[in-house]
Amino acid sequence: MGSADDALPEGANQKLREKAEELGLAIGKREAVLLSGATTGVVYLAGQAAHQAGVLHMGISPAVNEQEHVEEYDLPTDACDAIIYTGFGLKGRNVVLVRSCDIVVFIAGSMGALNEFTIAYDEGKVIGCLTQTGGVADEIARLVMTFPKATRARIFHDHSPARLIDSCIAAISGD
Repeated sequence: MGSADDALPEGANQKLREKAEELGLAIGKREAVLLSGATTGVVYLAGQAAHQAGVLHMGISPAVNEQEHVEEYDLPTDACDAIIYTGFGLKGRNVVLVRSCDIVVFIAGSMGALNEFTIAYDEGKVIGCLTQTGGVADEIARLVMTFPKATRARIFHDHSPARLIDSCIAAISGD
């Protein structure tokens, strides 16, 4: 989960682009299935890197079909092995996406990612925050302190994509 700014793949600063690609590769080195919002920005970059590393990448779309996904939402299809078209719009898609994940990882992120975080937190998910990427990923610790709520969520913070993924996987594995 993270920044889906349409201009990001071309306009992102190089460090953020590299972090997104490192995150995708870190996922690619584990036996994992990646679910994403089938969207743009750093989510696209991470998903594309994971897909190219051989990970099964499933996209969860807000659209009712591929035509609406591409034409109405202006979203890509090339980084996913398959896309599930929910027809639920962006907020509805976020619920389906987050509930379908064992681990929810954030890189950067704005309002959409904030919505995904609140769902993941309420659902008691294992949450990974790739720090030093800005946005929601760097604000989650402050948000949880400012707006405390008892949940079963377990939150991990790291600036290293590999360590973050390892910590999250260990949490769901019981290691």
